[in-house]
Amino acid sequence: MPEDKIYEDLSLVRRRANTVFWVVAALTFLVLSYYWKVQILEHKKYSGLAEANRTRMRVLAAPRGLILDRNREILADNKASFKVSLIRENVKDADASFAAVSRLLGIDEQSLRSRVELFKDVQAFEPIVIEDGLSAVDVAPIESRRLEFPELVVESEPQRFYPKGTLASHVLGYLQERTPEEIRARPDQKIRAGEMVGRTGIERECDDILRGEDGSVFEVVDSLGRVRGEQARQFPVQGGEVVMTIDHRLQARAEEALEGREGVVVALDPRSGEILALASFPTFDPNRFITRFTPAEWLQLMNDPLSPLENRAIRGLYAPGSIFKLVMSMGGLGFGYVTEGTTAYCSGSTQIYGAVRHCWFAPGHGAMNLSDAIKNSCNIYFYQLGRRMGIDMIALAAGRMGLGRKTGIDLAGEKEGLVPSSEWKMEALKTPWYPGETISVAIGQGQLQVTPLQIAAMTALIAERGKRIRPHLFKAAAAEGGGGTEDDAGAAADARPLFKTQVFESVISGMWRSANDGGTGRGAHVADFDVCGKTGSTQIMSRESAERLSRAGREIKTHSWFTGFAPRTNPRIVVTVLVEYGGGGGATAAPVAGRIFELFKELEKK
Repeated sequence: MPEDKIYEDLSLVRRRANTVFWVVAALTFLVLSYYWKVQILEHKKYSGLAEANRTRMRVLAAPRGLILDRNREILADNKASFKVSLIRENVKDADASFAAVSRLLGIDEQSLRSRVELFKDVQAFEPIVIEDGLSAVDVAPIESRRLEFPELVVESEPQRFYPKGTLASHVLGYLQERTPEEIRARPDQKIRAGEMVGRTGIERECDDILRGEDGSVFEVVDSLGRVRGEQARQFPVQGGEVVMTIDHRLQARAEEALEGREGVVVALDPRSGEILALASFPTFDPNRFITRFTPAEWLQLMNDPLSPLENRAIRGLYAPGSIFKLVMSMGGLGFGYVTEGTTAYCSGSTQIYGAVRHCWFAPGHGAMNLSDAIKNSCNIYFYQLGRRMGIDMIALAAGRMGLGRKTGIDLAGEKEGLVPSSEWKMEALKTPWYPGETISVAIGQGQLQVTPLQIAAMTALIAERGKRIRPHLFKAAAAEGGGGTEDDAGAAADARPLFKTQVFESVISGMWRSANDGGTGRGAHVADFDVCGKTGSTQIMSRESAERLSRAGREIKTHSWFTGFAPRTNPRIVVTVLVEYGGGGGATAAPVAGRIFELFKELEKK
């Protein structure tokens, strides 16, 4: 090969090598220059960004499950809303931050401090809800100033919503926020600050079904709390549906029929124990509990003399008055103290144990057999029956009819009531029982105490001729996207015979006459529906005090009762009504029951 050719090839290689060298040198210089800039000139800037960009886990709240009536009408739903939370670790200057945040949100600064202090034990990176139930319009000004408030987080969340307002509020119950004590007590259950939980009613009893499973999202955020990316997401799972036994139409009629008077209406199916309506007045709006009360508002609610949060159907204790004559009739016949033909003469008053006792009907009813006495609610007949039976046999009959113990309804807080006996008085009061006290108990007065639901359950027992049921509200539940479970506990019952069938039929005969043959319960009469019932008026003061008020021209108030069922054969509904200070049961409570029976009959035709 010629020498000049070899020289040209070596020269080409040398030039290419030089080119590569200078390119590599230039790149190295650029890399070193950038490294020097980042590490030396802008060290603080980039180290700050490295610290500020971090991963944050945000909880995605699960919507609570729906609560439906027996016809799948929605009684408890969810709606979209926004909440504002404060993250303590992002607070640089507490005094300045609290002052600025309180001005921005329009809330009292001390209330804000108290709120944050309340959750001082939760981890500093966990959001503390300070305002919730907000709309998009409400949070727009906050979002527009996010850079100024890195300690604030605005999030959307499902909020519980009760579309029918106060309807069935004592049945549905209400939600409240978990307390810091609850959060500390259950560290393994991942309870978060701001989480809502059922406190009363079905919201409480079915909380595990309704609550669902929260989701989560892992976000990359900068020092100003701005989301820069998302690493992972787990979607929330809505809670399961709960179907109740309530019929919203009967419930609405029951609440309307009370006409703003304190009292109770219970309607149930005597065959199964399914509660069709349970109204307690005064009522409340469970929507109000979704957002927090101020201490002053809560104190005012707790001190309300009308006790709107109290479920009178299961917690109100009342003397049953003449309703108790049904128990007396069952015991008198069942234990052999009277027969259907046993009579007593009512002249308007009688003397027993040295005291004059009066009938409510001053002219007197004349000669009365048992059916007549139930129809006309004759006191004299039952005074004499009470003297024959004695207090302990009366207590035995009442116990067999389910009084003096809880019905077993699926709501917390039910009271047992009281059926007095000689043994009870000696244990409780350390004094013996006196015969004169028996006479008061025989007409439903004295120390007797019952709940309206107990009376409804007792009436169902009579309607079913001795079959005992457990009143209940839970009908079925279904997990989101899954199968369901049906309630099977309604027919709880006690197979032991209480009394002979003929005893029930005899008492029912008097109840039918009360509503259909000019008796005290005629206000509950519904054509072609064979209503059977019994009225009662509970004396709230002594007869002497009542007479004194009457002479002074002042109104005498008594509690008004009615309980009954329909139709007489194959009964399908029991209705019990109590109107506090309503006066006579026939004039006040019976017409309320009549409105419920009437609607039920109409609904059956549809």
